[in-house]
Amino acid sequence: MKTSFHMDREKAKELLSQVEQATTAEKPYDVRQRVAKLLNSVPSYNWVGIYLVRGSDLHLDAWSGPAATVHTTIPIGKGVCGFAAKSGRTEIVSDVGKDPRYLECFANTKSEIVVPIHLGDKVVGEIDIDSDELNAHSSMDREFLEAVASKIARFCA
Repeated sequence: MKTSFHMDREKAKELLSQVEQATTAEKPYDVRQRVAKLLNSVPSYNWVGIYLVRGSDLHLDAWSGPAATVHTTIPIGKGVCGFAAKSGRTEIVSDVGKDPRYLECFANTKSEIVVPIHLGDKVVGEIDIDSDELNAHSSMDREFLEAVASKIARFCA
């Protein structure tokens, strides 16, 4: 079982370096899958998905965690993921039980962070992270994950 963890600058810097190394993969899907696995190594990141925008939907592309989700396609504007894609802004939900937008993927999920991936002025995808801890995601997670999104954007178009 993963233990309580909060992102700090040193861990973020180390992981960002590993993400940079992951971007040397030849195929864009391999980059996205490697990044999902790297992010899933963070103890409070129980499930990590990278969705790509395809038309008016988000399509699950790469993921890492204990199980697949039933939400492999999400209409833009629906749920926390769809809302973040539509607004272009990171969404942190400290308690998913109190957010009516939340689409349940796993019964043990308590909090979520969704970070849009921008290429220029367009949202091309997003990083979705579930945690089985309440209040698992801080401004440090936001800053770190937005940097990750920036590094992988060209592999999501």
